Amino acid sequence: MSTHLMTSHGADFFGRDHYPLALATGLADYAAGVLPFDARRPIVELLEHAAAEGAQFTPAQAAAISDALMKVARHRFTKPKVAAAVRLLAEAGARAAADNEAWAWTLTDEEELAA
Repeated sequence: MSTHLMTSHGADFFGRDHYPLALATGLADYAAGVLPFDARRPIVELLEHAAAEGAQFTPAQAAAISDALMKVARHRFTKPKVAAAVRLLAEAGARAAADNEAWAWTLTDEEELAA
């Protein structure tokens, strides 16, 4: 049974998005390779923690993470399939920040997704 990352403020009917955990854990690696040195460490640490345990980000954190993820999505070395998923994730963070709401990342499995 595989684990997925479910985020709030997503693009589906229920306002959630689901990503394979491998994508979520790989985001930190992409961010480390793409973002400028000054911005890299806090974002990478947040992504690693959130992918391992889930997290709830404040609107300010959601905005910062969203901006960083958009940079990752737009970078020429980010693979197109990964860039598309990262763009969706960044847009969800931007929606949370715009709504001034917390942005939740929750770990879930296939059984919970099917329910």
